[in-house]
Amino acid sequence: MPIKNRLAEMHDEITGWRRHLHQNPELQFDVHETAAFVADKLKSFGVDEVTPGIGRTGVVGVIKGKTDKSGNVIGLRADMDALPILEATGLDYASKTPGKMHACGHDGHTAMLLGAAKYLSETRNFDGTVVLIFQPAEEGGGGGLEMVKDGLMERWNISEVYGMHTMPGAPVGTFSIRPGPLLASADEFFVTVTGRGGHAAAPHETIDPNLAAAHVLIALQSVASRNVDPLDHVVVSVCAVHSDTEATNVIPQSVRMGGTVRALDETVRMQVRERVIQIARATAEAYGCTAEIDYEIGYPVTVNASENTGYAADVARVVAGEVDDDTPPIMAAEDFSFMLNERPGAYIFIGNGDGATVHHPEFNFNDDAIPAGCSWFAELVETRMPAA
Repeated sequence: MPIKNRLAEMHDEITGWRRHLHQNPELQFDVHETAAFVADKLKSFGVDEVTPGIGRTGVVGVIKGKTDKSGNVIGLRADMDALPILEATGLDYASKTPGKMHACGHDGHTAMLLGAAKYLSETRNFDGTVVLIFQPAEEGGGGGLEMVKDGLMERWNISEVYGMHTMPGAPVGTFSIRPGPLLASADEFFVTVTGRGGHAAAPHETIDPNLAAAHVLIALQSVASRNVDPLDHVVVSVCAVHSDTEATNVIPQSVRMGGTVRALDETVRMQVRERVIQIARATAEAYGCTAEIDYEIGYPVTVNASENTGYAADVARVVAGEVDDDTPPIMAAEDFSFMLNERPGAYIFIGNGDGATVHHPEFNFNDDAIPAGCSWFAELVETRMPAA
């Protein structure tokens, strides 16, 4: 059967876990209740080892197969944190905490991995070890990096690692993946343009940072259009602009703008960084101002190893019948990239059906995808580490 019978039987139970998590969202590393819920479930399943506090508030569970002749160790990862968004779904299980919601499907990711954990604990029909990775702070906190820095890969001898993310707009329970770059890097920049403020009626007595900042913003658009090969994917977006005054008759002393840079290649990523800094400084100086740039390196490119992508796609075909194994890369980012930089593995998308996109106040994970997602995790383990 494409969907494992036991996981189909557990659908309502897993849905209940998912909706509990949806009602009780927590942000970044402050996922103490979520982590406790996960740890309690793992212990109730009879997993062999449950370790909290990895990467500050992450949870790691270990399930040993019936045999371990292969010595293989596969890591399966789900993220636990929510977003600082006011939910507008109107669901009867909507967030109980105003201003926090699971708007990116992490409640579903966690529930699906818990479902697979229960199944694998019951059956143990594999030769090797499964390491269950429940990660905090994917949404901007870099929890994946913190778990890696805490010795995740070495402590549990993980040899390959896999993750999954919901994909709005794709048919429910379908899968899509690609080898190589799948998700972009994500860096932040902040530019403070400083001039000389004064009265708006006497602009000639000032050095207007608004004018300079406006030209910096426009000039930064040339990075993607004129400094990078058109075949390379790059995004440079200025997303916030603030002066140090809100008065309409005052030319400010300074203007601060912030934005994001996305790329699918590390060399291009560093090239863009250099050009953003150069352009901001030179353009501000051309208008008599100075520019101070704070450029923060964030998540790296999420790169799927070719061989492991093949494994993941083959398992998706078993579960769903077919798979898009050459899906286009997207410019969103993922801190699972830190784990893939440490070990070969792959990241796959599971269809969520029609509805609001992620990071939208009306987004909701589609519970109909649960059996397919759980089955993919479980089948991956049984396929990669067949029972001896």
